[in-house]
Formats: sequence, structure tokens, C-alpha cells
Amino acid sequence: MLKPNFIYEWKLLIRSKWLQLLTILLVLLFGFATNNGLQRVEKRNSVIAFAQDEVAEADAVMFSLLDSLEKGLPVSLRSSQLPTNPMVVGNSYPRLAAMPPNDFTFVATGQSDMFSHYKTPKVSRGKIIEDFTEMTSPVQLLFGNFDLGFVIVYLLPLLIVAFSYNVLSSEKESGILKLLASQPIGIRNWVLHKLLIRFSLLSVLVLVSLLAVLLLLGASPFSKIGSLFTLFGLILAYMLFWFALAFLVNLWVGSSAKNAVAMLGLWIGFVLLIPSVLNQLGTAIYPMPSRTLMINDLREMQADITKRQDKILDNYLRDHPEYAVNDSSQTRNFWHGYMASQNLLRKEIAPVVNRYNEQLENQQKWINKFKWLSPAVTLQESLNKLSGTASTDYENYRQQVLVFSEQWRAYFMPMLYNNTDFEKESYNELPKFIYKQKQYHYSASFVILMISLMLFGVGFVSSRARSNYTIVK
Repeated sequence: MLKPNFIYEWKLLIRSKWLQLLTILLVLLFGFATNNGLQRVEKRNSVIAFAQDEVAEADAVMFSLLDSLEKGLPVSLRSSQLPTNPMVVGNSYPRLAAMPPNDFTFVATGQSDMFSHYKTPKVSRGKIIEDFTEMTSPVQLLFGNFDLGFVIVYLLPLLIVAFSYNVLSSEKESGILKLLASQPIGIRNWVLHKLLIRFSLLSVLVLVSLLAVLLLLGASPFSKIGSLFTLFGLILAYMLFWFALAFLVNLWVGSSAKNAVAMLGLWIGFVLLIPSVLNQLGTAIYPMPSRTLMINDLREMQADITKRQDKILDNYLRDHPEYAVNDSSQTRNFWHGYMASQNLLRKEIAPVVNRYNEQLENQQKWINKFKWLSPAVTLQESLNKLSGTASTDYENYRQQVLVFSEQWRAYFMPMLYNNTDFEKESYNELPKFIYKQKQYHYSASFVILMISLMLFGVGFVSSRARSNYTIVK
């Protein structure tokens, strides 16, 4: 029976122009979304490249100045600006801590429109929380980004709804169902056959269209074949979920109009309502501390510590005797007291910053706990992780920058307190930042697949009363 159904569905879809229309629509949607994503990635790369060029130019100037000073040549800089001073190098010639995109960053914007993708840690910077202030446009956040993630999560289900909402009802309303009365097949099996056929056809169209667009626009989809298969697996599992819902609606509801309303209601619930409720509940249960008050507290702490720099320096040298060997009233300068006070400031503001980060982490844990209520949330998170733009990716980047910032500061502290000059040979010893992308184990496609199979099972069990009912009857 499956083969006649396939032939019937194929002829029906070809004559109704559904496949042609879907192919054109998918190519246009995927093409526009992929192009937007690639432009966003190109802009991100250009920004990082520009920052790298600035660092290289500054290094060339520093290297030239050091070379001139070692040769005894005059330079047109004040003594406080000479790169022989380790604090000048640590502040005026920082390293670039960049977060480059991966091969699939074009798929989903995620958090990439909210944060900067490079930092230049300096030895004198103590306001850690301000280093990661959100960089975004409220207007852009309001309208969002038209990327592949948006097409897959939001628009693809609507195409499936239009493709499957009236599989059974249209046959009843047109009278064609009576012509099939000679076929001894149950209604649920017949509907399942039709939906699986449509799922197969639409899956081929989606994957082929997407692959063609990626190749045409030069997205290099085969650079990481494992990530490409992960993307395809997520898409197919998500599509199967919506076909499973269509299976239930076709069996339970009735007329085409009611089916359409029911499917659109499910789309609103799973794609819009549940994510919004989860987000609002997370914000209400774990409210974020006021950022303005927190920054004011940090400034007050800094002002108070600045007044006690001399005493703080004495305590700091007492705790670090290796730095006190060459200490005297003649060798002390502004940087000695300032760096000691900043070290104390970082310790005192740690609880304030941690409270802010803990609430943010609690909100994320809340969403992760209940994300399985909506496959749309699960899929979006997986696409963000695949793209390297998830909130966990930016937290991973932030932690790496903080660690590097400490390494950068620790490199210059012995030079400062031992009154050692920075030399040309020291350039190659400067710490370098290497971003390590967070690795994930993707289970979303399997979970969504299990949910879909469960929905199909619910459809069969709920229609048990019809188990002996066939089209013949």
C-alpha cells in the first residue's frame, strides 16, 4: 500500500505545484539567511583583523623604540612613555584576546550581537565587570536577525503546517476518501503513510536546497563534516516533531479549518509562548542585581582604596617579600602603590561580581532544566552551540580572557617591583592569547526524535478505538 500512496502523493503534489513552490521558497529563504550570516561573519573577521593590525603596528613602534634606546639614539618621548618601563608596555602595548568565528558561525547569531569579540587586557585595568559590558543596539535586539537559525526554528514549521494540516480532512471534504474504500487499510496507517511520504519529500528538498545554497555562497560546508551532519540531524529531528504533531491533529480534530487553527496554535505555543514564559520566569525567580548600583559600588571601593595606597603597598610587600628586596623610598613610584591597590580591589569586588554572574548562571540553568518543554528552545540552543555563539561560549571566552589578564599582569609584576627594564629580548616572552573553543556533545536531535516517536505512539494509542476501523467501513 505504501507504493501506491507514494505514487498518488507524488502526482498530487506535482500537479498542485506544491513541490515547485516549496523548492523556490526554501532556496530563497536559505539563500537570504545564509548570505546574512556570512556577511556577519565577514564583518566580525574584519573587525578582529583590524584590531590585529593595530597591535602589529604598535609592536613595530615599540620594537623600533627599544632598538633605538639600546643603541643610545635619541627618541622623542617623555621618560614616562618609554617602552623600557614595564608598565608602559603592559598598558600601551597589550596583546589581542580575540574570539574568532568557527566554520558554522553563520548558522545562528546567538549572543554574537551582544558582546565584543576581542579584548585587550591591560595590567592597570581592575574593573573586570565593565570589560564585558554588552555591546549591542536595542533596535537590532527588537527586530532580531534573519539567519538560518531563524528560518529553521520559526519559518520551517510554518511550511510543514501548510504542507500537512489537511492530509485527512481534504480527502474527506473533496469526497476522494470514498473512492479509497476498497483499500483495506486503517485510517491512522493511511494518514501515517501520507505524512511519512511528505516528510521524506520535504526532507530531501530542505537538505538539498540548503546544501546547494551553502556551496553556491561559498560557506565551505564540508570543512567539518561532523558539524554538517549534526546540523542535518537537528533539522530532520525538528521536522519530524512537527509532522508528529500534524499526525495527532489530523486524527483528533476534523475539518481543514480547525486543523489549521490547531497547528498554528501549537506553533505559537512551542515556538513563541513556552520560550517567552521560561525566560520571564527565569528573570522573575533569579532577578539580576542592578548593574548601575553595582558599578557605583565598584567606584566607591576604588576611591576608598586609592586613599589608602601607601598602607596597602606596605601590606602587599609584606605578603610578597620577593618584591621587597629592592624596595626603598627612592625606588617607589606611582605604579607600585597603584598596582598593589588594584590587586586588593580585585579581591574586594570579587563577591559583588560573583553575585551578578551567579544570577546569570542560575537563569541559564533554569532554562536548561525546562528547555525540553519546547523543541524550538532545544533546537535554538543546539544551533547556537554549533555556531559557537551560545551564552556558554561567551562565558567560556570571558573566563579565558580573565585567566590571560592575570597572566599578562603577573608577567610585569616582578619587573615593576624589582625595578627591571623591559628589553627587546623580552618581546618574545610576552604571554600570548590562544582561544580554545568549547566542545559540546549534541543530544538534542536524539531527544527531539524520541519526543516525536512518543507523539506518534500517542496518536496510535489514542485512536485504539479506531483500530478495527478501516476505510472500507
